[in-house]
Amino acid sequence: MWLLMPFLVTVLVIVCFLMILTILMQRPKSEGLGAAFGGGLTDNLFGAQTTTVLTKFTVWLGGLFFFLTLLISVLQVKSSAGPTAIQKQLMKAPAPVSSPAK
Repeated sequence: MWLLMPFLVTVLVIVCFLMILTILMQRPKSEGLGAAFGGGLTDNLFGAQTTTVLTKFTVWLGGLFFFLTLLISVLQVKSSAGPTAIQKQLMKAPAPVSSPAK
């Protein structure tokens, strides 16, 4: 378990960087930042269906991002499932004495 968390976080960071690059390479309708990274380069790389390929890749990376984030959070909660400091203090405190109803 101690080796799994750093590996998953590393994969999550790589997915984040790939998602950033993929989103920036997409050609917007207004030819904004996508043209600065060489809009013609992506056409040569993926052919005429550049938008379709990049969109599908972005969707897959987004899904992988959400899955990894959920998996890391579940594993983190399971690894620290012991009682918290506040719960330990509440368990040590004596139970309040209530007077019987008359």
